[in-house]
Amino acid sequence: MSTSLSDFLHGRIDGRTFRHADHIRIAFDVLSHHAFLESAQICSGALKDIAARAGNAGAYHETITVAFLALIGERRVPGETFESFRSRNPDLFAKDVLARWYGDDQLSSPLARRTFVLPSPRT
Repeated sequence: MSTSLSDFLHGRIDGRTFRHADHIRIAFDVLSHHAFLESAQICSGALKDIAARAGNAGAYHETITVAFLALIGERRVPGETFESFRSRNPDLFAKDVLARWYGDDQLSSPLARRTFVLPSPRT
């Protein structure tokens, strides 16, 4: 991956080329250096900035950001390399992994885009 944590933190990311796997890598790196709530603030701010600079401020999605951070934080083993993490968690690299917990209607809601929402009980 060509995206570095430094580039992410300093606003040097092109939103048009920042892919799902890049998001996962950056979240892993941020969580390796910061507590969860601080990581959420860092990632949220940087992702909003990236989306705005790409001319698509509405692309940022709070629930997806926080849910992925939670999954990565839960599964990350202290001191683990990203390569090891990736090989143990291939499901996280599928963009639709959140469908296990969220329905399409819930994730597509304006509320879920604006603020983190807990998953609805699945039947």
